[in-house]
Amino acid sequence: MMLLMDEKYELLTMATNHMKNDMAHPNHFVAGLSLCALGNISSASMARDLAPEVERLLASSNPYLRKKAALCAIRVLRKCPDLMENFVPRIRSLLSERNHGVLITGTSLMIELCEADPNNVEFFRRLAPTLVRILKNLVMSGIAPEYDVSGITDPFLQVKILHLLRLLGKGDQESSDVCNDILAQVATNTDHSRNVGNSILYEAVQTIMSIESEKDLRLLAVNVLGGFLSNRDNNIRYVALNSLTRVVSADAEAVQRHRNTIVDCLKDPDVSIRRRALDLIYALVNEANIKVLAAELLTFLQNSTVEFKADLATKLCSVTERFAPNKRWHVDTILKIMGIAGAYVPDEVASNLITLVAANADVQSYAVQKVYMALTNDNESQILVRVAVWCIGEFGDLLIQGGGEEGLNVTENDVIDLLVRVAKSPSSTDLTKEYLVTALMKLTTRFSSANTARLEQLITQYQNNMEVELQQRSCEYGQLFKINNTSVSNKTLLGRIPVTEVKEQAAREVHVKSAEGGPSLIKWDDLMGDSPQPAAPAVNPTPSRSNAPPAAAPLDPMAELFGFAPVATAPSVSKGDALKDLLGLDLMGGPAPTTPVTPVTPVMGNPMGGLDSLMGLGGGDIMSPAPIISTPTPTMPTAPLNGPLPAFTVYSKGGLTVTFEVVKNAQYPNITLINATFSNVQQAPLTEFDFKAAVPKYIKLQVNPPSSNVIGPNGGTVTQSFKLMNGNHGEKPLLLKVKMDYKINGAAASDVADVNFPPGV
Repeated sequence: MMLLMDEKYELLTMATNHMKNDMAHPNHFVAGLSLCALGNISSASMARDLAPEVERLLASSNPYLRKKAALCAIRVLRKCPDLMENFVPRIRSLLSERNHGVLITGTSLMIELCEADPNNVEFFRRLAPTLVRILKNLVMSGIAPEYDVSGITDPFLQVKILHLLRLLGKGDQESSDVCNDILAQVATNTDHSRNVGNSILYEAVQTIMSIESEKDLRLLAVNVLGGFLSNRDNNIRYVALNSLTRVVSADAEAVQRHRNTIVDCLKDPDVSIRRRALDLIYALVNEANIKVLAAELLTFLQNSTVEFKADLATKLCSVTERFAPNKRWHVDTILKIMGIAGAYVPDEVASNLITLVAANADVQSYAVQKVYMALTNDNESQILVRVAVWCIGEFGDLLIQGGGEEGLNVTENDVIDLLVRVAKSPSSTDLTKEYLVTALMKLTTRFSSANTARLEQLITQYQNNMEVELQQRSCEYGQLFKINNTSVSNKTLLGRIPVTEVKEQAAREVHVKSAEGGPSLIKWDDLMGDSPQPAAPAVNPTPSRSNAPPAAAPLDPMAELFGFAPVATAPSVSKGDALKDLLGLDLMGGPAPTTPVTPVTPVMGNPMGGLDSLMGLGGGDIMSPAPIISTPTPTMPTAPLNGPLPAFTVYSKGGLTVTFEVVKNAQYPNITLINATFSNVQQAPLTEFDFKAAVPKYIKLQVNPPSSNVIGPNGGTVTQSFKLMNGNHGEKPLLLKVKMDYKINGAAASDVADVNFPPGV
């Protein structure tokens, strides 16, 4: 039966009585077979019917039946979580059994109960000393032939007990103190030369890092993981690197001791090992070791494959900018990365380097000499060429002055010759040439007038170039040569770029953050009248008599929220009137304007044709507004509704009932607030409950999160609210289609329903 059927077969319900009789059979092998069948293929109804028999066999004097009953109880509790309280008191007796089969199945059942309901953890914490005693007997006892695996006594039971201790000790100091000594013994005495011992050590490390353990014990756990890095098995090394990556945030100092071993993993032929080692090295970098680790990463970058270069170059630039000990080392390292990685370096790195050099006068002479030498040796890396060309154009006068640590003796002609080679290089892109033309133009104010004619010839040669941007720059710069090069205006125009102030950068960062994820300008609660509105300012009804065109009105937040185009040519409109003009509503509570306003009406097709597919709820374009001249604002056929309306049932099937309570505000008749209640009358809970709604394109929808995604049995309820805005209120009805997805007894269920709202909504 276990081979031919699963829990979906209705025929299994007929076998329930036979299985119950078999569990009471005097032959324990027959009863054990029945428990195996129930544990493998039982449905929720079978599990509920036979749970008393399983509970009875948990107290059997036969270790074979107790072992089978514990495993079967795991299946029963997964199918019927509400029966959990019946099994918890009986589990304690399983730990007093000397039979290892009963111990390991009892421990597995306790782990299942703790993971299913955190409230059970508090009950089982009183058993921590018993578990420690069992584990100590396994670690310190001699070889038991019936349980020996590669010289270790029952490693499977040891791993299970360590797992359970991890759950019991997490967040509890008292239970953690009980476990400290035995964990130290396991980490010290377990043989790590075989995979059996490594599995126990790994579980012990996981437990040490999860509970409230002592600092010395955590150091011992990190050392165990460091020993794993020397293992020949790639799987063990991968696990060690992955674990150290999680540990480094809590105890970076202990992980730093194994830095050399971690760096050696970069030379491993296995790509997964190299990736994990890179992630760990990035986490280890700080101000103290940045020079050593950056040198290792640069060596690895030079020899790495293509799939590594982009990610490695990005992260290496990031840690360099973050932990650079001084600005000169920062410049040197970034230039090395650009020379090695080339096109794999993000453009933001070049911008950051340019900003660094421009903002620090003490590094400008050093940087321009460095980029000049780099450009002399390599002009293939385009991002490096662009940075070098920009620095030479901006600080060319510092370059020809010489001096500095590099001791360069460069003439103006040397610099121009180098830029000519860059221009003629086949690898130079149009973007690089645009940088080059600007640099040449700036050099006309940095170099002597003897080279002005040559610079002008180099610039104007691009006036007939096919690239529009390059041609435009060349033509515009050519016009500047008509102005005396020594004039104040020309020197000001081609002067050095002012450094952006930190305040401005911070303001931009705040603005970007607000634009990406900040709060909305107008809240829905404000629209529904839940919070007080500010008084509308006085409005001057007399339009302006000036012949000048009216100033563009600022972008209205309501237009951003609902996708409407702002109303143009509204003279002398205050903030309150702008909202009236937009939606035809007196949202701000001020007096009606005397100046007529052209309404905006969305152009829509068939209202039913715009319903979003329930399988693709994100569909629908933003509606396109078109002005209709002299069209009066539509009026409602009846008085606007106000306050909560009587609740009505939207859906009722299979034990699930959906009820809507509609709340209206007469001041905003096009906005509808709906409080949905989902109730379950079945005896099993509805898990992973998900409510979806679809509306036509002319309706805007905002759905708030539900109170829970599990609807309890026997009348349990879940609530969820959402709001609708009908863009064509009074012309088109409020249409809504809903979909409910959930699981009951592990089986997925789904249904769709149309909502019929009361008249006037």
